Amino acid sequence: MESAERAGQSGRVGEKEQETRNIRRLQLMISMVMSVISQDPNLTVEEASELAANAKRAALAMFPDKELAYDLLYKPRLQRLMNERFRLQ
Repeated sequence: MESAERAGQSGRVGEKEQETRNIRRLQLMISMVMSVISQDPNLTVEEASELAANAKRAALAMFPDKELAYDLLYKPRLQRLMNERFRLQ
């Protein structure tokens, strides 16, 4: 009985660690995408939009049910950066 309880606890700890790794991976990925968009002088608007779209696809692959969270946290940052970088309105 105790071993089943310990196994359940270790499974939850493993899931929490995996989620923490995925969050860190997502943060790093968004940071890298934003760096490329802001620093690459040869990047076109279309290429930057494609980078942002691919980042969203990757984020939703890691966190399938969290599109609203992505839209609240990362989409505005990417849009603001695109507006600043390419003078979009």
